[in-house]
Amino acid sequence: MFSTILCATDGSDHARKAVAVAADLGRRYNARVIILTAYDPIPRDLGAPYFEDLTRRRLNAAEELVNAATAVMKGEGITPIIEMLEGPAARAILEVARTRRCDLIVMGSRGLGPFGAMLLGSVTTRVVHEAPCPVLLTR
Repeated sequence: MFSTILCATDGSDHARKAVAVAADLGRRYNARVIILTAYDPIPRDLGAPYFEDLTRRRLNAAEELVNAATAVMKGEGITPIIEMLEGPAARAILEVARTRRCDLIVMGSRGLGPFGAMLLGSVTTRVVHEAPCPVLLTR
């Protein structure tokens, strides 16, 4: 039923549950699983050494997220494809879903954004409305 599953993570509790669900579905359907995290754009006008330092910190944080998700996937016998993109999360999720022709997007219903207490996060809302495939939300 699913051959390519996109799992978006930002490290939130809901996203960690999404990783576990994507791993289980990937194993059940013998599907390819893509782990995606997006990080905020880095202002180009910062200048050295601030630009390099901020770039390194954002990339390190993104790597920590995908490494944690990869460990969960490997526990289910899955070697995921990793995507770490700079830019708005919703745009990154939709772009990867279209480019990689995903059959399913799995993500948390709320993330770490400033309005995390809202019923449904703004990233989630945009992805649900614009996704080219079904979206499974976890909480």
